[in-house]
Amino acid sequence: MSARWKNRAADRPYTVQVATTGLLLAFTVGGVFLTRAVAAEEPLVLWPGLVLSVLACAALLLRRRSHPLLVLLVTTVCIMAEGFLGYLMTPLLMGPMLLAQYTVSLRPDRRTTWYTALAAAAGIALAGFITTDFPHEWIIGLVNPAAWVLMVASFGSYVRVRREYAVARAEHAAQERDEEARRRVIQERMRIARELHDVVAHHLALANAQAGTAAHLARTRPDQAIAMIEKLPEVTAAALRELKATVGLLRQETDSQELAPAPGLDQLPQLVETCASAGLDVSVSTEGQPQALTPGLDLTAYRIVQEALTNVTKHAATRSARVRLDYTAHYLTLTITNEAGSPPSAAAASRGFGLLGMRERALSAGGTFHAGPRPGGGFEVACALPLPSSEESTS
Repeated sequence: MSARWKNRAADRPYTVQVATTGLLLAFTVGGVFLTRAVAAEEPLVLWPGLVLSVLACAALLLRRRSHPLLVLLVTTVCIMAEGFLGYLMTPLLMGPMLLAQYTVSLRPDRRTTWYTALAAAAGIALAGFITTDFPHEWIIGLVNPAAWVLMVASFGSYVRVRREYAVARAEHAAQERDEEARRRVIQERMRIARELHDVVAHHLALANAQAGTAAHLARTRPDQAIAMIEKLPEVTAAALRELKATVGLLRQETDSQELAPAPGLDQLPQLVETCASAGLDVSVSTEGQPQALTPGLDLTAYRIVQEALTNVTKHAATRSARVRLDYTAHYLTLTITNEAGSPPSAAAASRGFGLLGMRERALSAGGTFHAGPRPGGGFEVACALPLPSSEESTS
């Protein structure tokens, strides 16, 4: 059936039901005439069979959906009466009862399905047993009608199971979509939290370091303190600009990467200059041939370096740090170290999310991450990020 006819049938359910019942009545009446045609003895009277057939089909038309058990009882009694009158219980004659049994089999109560099927089959078999004179006719008059009832019940049960399976699959698919949506929301919240943490923590740590250093130098070296205070607005202004850009990105309705205010490794000189204004001497070295990075990988590398230097500013006693970029054929290795000093304390590490954020960024890019004290003193942050293949970089 085409989609056009399916839509028409869905819009006119009562018309479809009337047409189906009329077609079924035609088959049932055909079964009545078939019995009369093959009767070897005196021809049977037609009107009782016609009346019983019309009664069974009328019950189907009026109450099949609302009272399926009652309709099955009425149609079974009608077919048994026709059997007692001498009509052959062929599938044509048993059509109303078979359709009623199929409707009952679609109900979710499996026990009711099979109890009613066995009861209907037993009633039909009883009528065939009483009206059949010879044992060799029992297959036609007894076994065959009962088998039709059980077969229709089995088919209805199969259809019911298929429908339940389809509903279960639809519910499972809906649950999977909901779980995927929740997972995406959680990932997006974590991404937003990392971005805001990196932006706010870095600039505020530098501003705090500058203010503390300026306060320390105010009495002994006022000129340097004033110069450091004069650079403080630049740090706070940079923090406000990057925070505004990040929040503006989050307000965008599109997910286009072109809109992202994504800094990259090309902004390392500005980062080093900003750290220097806070009293942290940072040296950067590059090994291997630099390669073009994807925007996401470039942002990940920059944020890891930025957060590592922020941790040095906040927690390390030393005022110097080294950043090494090592390009190989397949990986970019970032190593940020500081000289011997006080590493991040356990309390500080438990309160902050710097190391956790760096680890999440590295792992989300498919790389590895390690952070810990160096054997000779100091602290080291190292991560290896997979570089894009030549095909990906050119596409």
